[in-house]
Amino acid sequence: MARVPLTWLVALAGVWMAGSFPALAVERPAGLAVTFESGGATDATSWPGAHLHVAEGQSPSPFVPPGAFKAVWEGFVNSELRSEYTFHIEASGEVQLEVNGASVAGGKAPAEAPGGLSLSSGVVKLGKGTNGLRLTYGSPAKGDAYVRLYWSNAETPRNPVPESVLTHDESAALKGGALVREGRGLFMDLRCVRCHDAGEGAKAPELSMDAPSFAGIGSRLGASWMASWIADPAAVRPGTPMPRMVHGAAAAGQAKAMAAFLAGLKEPAVAPGKEGDAEQGKALYEKLHCVSCHVAPEGGEADPSKVSQKGVKAKFRPGALAAFLMRPSEHFAWIRMPDFRLSAEEAANLAAYLTRHAEGEAPGEDAADAALRDEGRGLVETTGCLQCHALPGAKASGTAKALAQLPAGKWSGGCMAETAVGGKVPAYALTPRQREALRAFASGDRASLGRHVASEFVERQSASLRCAECHGKHEGFPAWELLGGKLRPEWAAGFIAGKSMPKPRPWLESRMPGFPAYASALAEGLATRHGRPARTPAEPPSVAADAEKGRKLVSANGGFSCVSCHGFADFGATAVFEAPGINLALSFERLQPDFYRRWLRSPLSIDPNTKMPVYFDEQGKSPLPEFFDGDGPRTIQGIWEYLKLGHAMPKPE
Repeated sequence: MARVPLTWLVALAGVWMAGSFPALAVERPAGLAVTFESGGATDATSWPGAHLHVAEGQSPSPFVPPGAFKAVWEGFVNSELRSEYTFHIEASGEVQLEVNGASVAGGKAPAEAPGGLSLSSGVVKLGKGTNGLRLTYGSPAKGDAYVRLYWSNAETPRNPVPESVLTHDESAALKGGALVREGRGLFMDLRCVRCHDAGEGAKAPELSMDAPSFAGIGSRLGASWMASWIADPAAVRPGTPMPRMVHGAAAAGQAKAMAAFLAGLKEPAVAPGKEGDAEQGKALYEKLHCVSCHVAPEGGEADPSKVSQKGVKAKFRPGALAAFLMRPSEHFAWIRMPDFRLSAEEAANLAAYLTRHAEGEAPGEDAADAALRDEGRGLVETTGCLQCHALPGAKASGTAKALAQLPAGKWSGGCMAETAVGGKVPAYALTPRQREALRAFASGDRASLGRHVASEFVERQSASLRCAECHGKHEGFPAWELLGGKLRPEWAAGFIAGKSMPKPRPWLESRMPGFPAYASALAEGLATRHGRPARTPAEPPSVAADAEKGRKLVSANGGFSCVSCHGFADFGATAVFEAPGINLALSFERLQPDFYRRWLRSPLSIDPNTKMPVYFDEQGKSPLPEFFDGDGPRTIQGIWEYLKLGHAMPKPE
């Protein structure tokens, strides 16, 4: 488990802010440790905070069976100074919160109360430094299980306890859980199930991961590059899940023959468009923050966690690189390369920039004879390539044992061997840690492949897709740890997929890339990991009288003058001085209701860099008593009723 510097709660005029805190010398892993127990099985892992949502009949973790469960979050809440906070809990089932060994809040939701518990502690005194925190939760007998932990103090209203002030001690159970998780992830990433059938009960979405299709591949990739890739994939791209399928003294010749066959698989050639402008491509490369996943083509230190672009000139045939940049998932649905919805001109410019700094020569005309291609066809069909790669008209010929037939103690030979076995056995460039992780998975609960848990999916795949390399680091990218509690999963799924929808911040040059294959599970996992359901509960229709008051509240004439910075449907902002705000016609379909209320109540407590002003006083009173008698929550709800109208909202004054 990666270790991060311990960050501390900063007192700034008595107000905590969930932003960046000064790091001190002590180090512990961030977040809390959580242990799940269900059906006699136990699983330990780390979590960003004490919040979770599990739909009825589902599992809280892939490593415990579905059904009634218990979860215990443990760790520390860290304070730079002595302070006082009130803790708040929303939960179904039964819950108990302890701080520094003392019970401060708890209860059990009555079975007949569908709304669950909503309770608060008294004022809790936190000492300077680490304060022990333990939350014990038991799921209800019926209905969804959920728990959410918040806190507040005299100056700052209720917000989730931020991950930045939570830490935990490492333990043998956590290390073991991390190893098994890594092994399960590797089993899926390496497409092991393509050879070793996991049975009908295996339902994790990554088990359906594809590999680049062979259909028409010769129109896209050069034969010389493919020969090098087939001969030793790890030498071309360290860390690739692609194994070496040819071995020994004949490997180079076999790889050349296979590449010759693949190079002959043509589809209508990509017609090279207008030559791109490399300088404009460089500017676009920077705007899209491509260095989050790639080493800049003009240089930079090698980084094994990033994909090198030095070989793109030798890899792609003329016109194919630009076509790939426009539609990266066209021939590989689960590719990690995102879709930026580039225009033909943008793609050509990027391709020109990348190839200008790439190494090698562009692919020429194929000169392989028929005999070499026939040899290559036979090798492609018999070495196991078609277990993962689709080729129209051909079928995989593998006969590997099913997963259930592989006892844990046998995971040391074959494709798990330290050195290549030869024959048709794939040789993976695995590290000792990865082999250990795969063996730990083999010795554990393989039934976990049949349990799709979206909160676990988002943890693993967001790391693989490097989401946090942009979110919270670049302008316009909200902090990653806020998104699950902020966005409705229905809206987030479309946005992550790259569907055509209004861009919340159209004035920003950067853009959200699309990951179509990952989108739904990522959106659901973001929500459930933050204690929200995978489907947002429906709200009643807008209350007309309150919506009209809300319209006046956002107006410049006697209201908060939200219209000065924000657009409303087709009505633009009236007085933007620096940066405009998001069009508020998008708010209802986009935001979690709880986040909206917390944001309007105290935006600085969520984002200390926001330009959004604070309208409500420390007691939550509104400065406009003519609306709802100045009652803060009712005022905030009145604006929400107006925002429910979306693009049908009448123009504010």
